[in-house]
Amino acid sequence: GWIDMTSLSNVIDLVSRLQSACTALGDVGSSDADLPSLWDSLPTIVVVGGQSSGKSSVLEAVVGRDFFPRGSGIVTKRPLLLRLVRMENGDDKEYGVFQHTPNKKFFDFQDIMDEITFETNRHLQEVQQTVSKDPINLTVYSPVVPNLTLVDLPGLTKVRVEGQSEKVIKDLEEMVYSFIKKPNVIILAVTPANADVATSDALFIAKSVDPSGERTIGVFTKIDIM
Repeated sequence: GWIDMTSLSNVIDLVSRLQSACTALGDVGSSDADLPSLWDSLPTIVVVGGQSSGKSSVLEAVVGRDFFPRGSGIVTKRPLLLRLVRMENGDDKEYGVFQHTPNKKFFDFQDIMDEITFETNRHLQEVQQTVSKDPINLTVYSPVVPNLTLVDLPGLTKVRVEGQSEKVIKDLEEMVYSFIKKPNVIILAVTPANADVATSDALFIAKSVDPSGERTIGVFTKIDIM
């Protein structure tokens, strides 16, 4: 049927504001609490994929800026809840705000990258874990982004790197599953173009919770190395 784009835009804006309220109150879903979660009732886009699959690059393409830490092994070690807010004035300078430093605006995206690394390491040292499902909340205000909320999750892996705990592979899988199992989640399943689709970690775990593929969108990355 015909979709009123203005009404759809209003709904997206409303969902974005509700998600902002949720994060401010510490409600980011994916918990086993007995009380129902408002976050779990809202539609969310969750990005999943194997390590070095290009997940973070997909999100950076949406924002139009590089701000994710780079490296080998497990680079994303905590979920990143990324809320994008479109600024009405096209001349306004874009910036980011973290929930853990609400009064500080980051105008340099390299500083945002450094803060993600610092806050990740600080928390992991505190809880003595290799990975954690406790998310980092970042809001980016920009004239060139859509009003959207996306969740970037640590990459799946089948091989444990030296120095990692024995259960890190299972921990990663359980973390991803806890985010994508909810019926309101849209799954962006990221797979490198040079990998065998039949063995894609992202598509495999997406199929386990969405066998019909109704809420899964496959995204191919690294087309240039084909």
